[in-house]
Amino acid sequence: MWGTGASSTQCEGAAPASDWWDLERAGGAPDSGNGNGFAERHAEDFRLLADLGLRHHRLSIEWARVEPEQGRHDPAAVEHYREILTAAHDAGIVPWVCLHHFTLPRWFTASGGFLVEANRTDVWARHVDFVADTFGDLVGGWQPVNETNYYAWAAYGGQGWPPQHDDPVERSVADEAIHLATAEAAVRLRSTGAPVSSIFGLSAFVAHDDAPETAAAVNGFYESSWDPGIGLFLDGVLRVPRREPLERPDLAGCFDMIGFSFYANAGVRGGHRERHPVDAPRSPLGYGIDGDGLSLVLDRLHEVVPDTPLLVAEFGVGTDDDEFRADYLRRGLAAVEGALTRGIDVRGLFHWTAVDNYEWHHGFEVSFGIIDRDRRVRPSASVLRDAALA
Repeated sequence: MWGTGASSTQCEGAAPASDWWDLERAGGAPDSGNGNGFAERHAEDFRLLADLGLRHHRLSIEWARVEPEQGRHDPAAVEHYREILTAAHDAGIVPWVCLHHFTLPRWFTASGGFLVEANRTDVWARHVDFVADTFGDLVGGWQPVNETNYYAWAAYGGQGWPPQHDDPVERSVADEAIHLATAEAAVRLRSTGAPVSSIFGLSAFVAHDDAPETAAAVNGFYESSWDPGIGLFLDGVLRVPRREPLERPDLAGCFDMIGFSFYANAGVRGGHRERHPVDAPRSPLGYGIDGDGLSLVLDRLHEVVPDTPLLVAEFGVGTDDDEFRADYLRRGLAAVEGALTRGIDVRGLFHWTAVDNYEWHHGFEVSFGIIDRDRRVRPSASVLRDAALA
């Protein structure tokens, strides 16, 4: 499956009823405007992607648009997303849908968000069922929550995402809740008959010295970022740091594929993280850029979940140097080809992103698209096109 990924806030702009809209109004993030104009130009975008052979696309149905007030669904927003999904089919694109890509309705965040158990078990569950019932006939696949293992850190670990808290207790509660919310959504969505993939944000952690504290830190990083969601999938036990293990055997095997985003690996020296490789160029977002490093994550996943298909749900690089992007893509494709040769069951690769969009706190300063906002296809897109159409 060759595809691309995007999110509503980034390509349509923040929904007026969302917590990210409030953050922008308060000066906590740049103005997203109408994103890259996808709301109006989606049919054009899908035709461009189909011509490139990228015939799968993940988008998010923004909760704050379809339910701007608790219990009231907006018929115009519902029709808007059905039109987008229909346009994807008309262009020969298989649409995959994400239900939570970092942003939430204002009313949900104000009521405590995922810190409140009933918000997960009742409010969120009803939303999942609504999306399945309302859009399921047009959805080719589900990726229910974006970077499940990142959200709690972003929102409750001082990273500036709403509600902009920095509280380790809240972070651990939210971490547990969002993993449960993701897996519970996956179980509910599988009833539609469409495949369901996770989207974990995964990095490999590589020891850069032989110090005991480094080895301990490597294990700790895996335990906090890989083990909760993947462990819940494997054996139905959720192990979140600072929380008691929680047995949920009903959630074991909840995904059809383990999907993940990859942007960087991390070196560990003396117990602290650093770039890997140490001489890797630095992304505008702060991490080391190394397309070859995708192979480390694929190999480790194959060891951890050897009988489960894998999906590279996001792979891309933010840069204004399109030749650099093309080289990065070639390296990533070589990593996938090598994994296939080693017997690793990789089902697809979704490039992040199709059209340059709003990169959260970085605004429109970082270009991730193989297509610019004026809908000019960049030369680097040919790397994916040649692979997809081969």
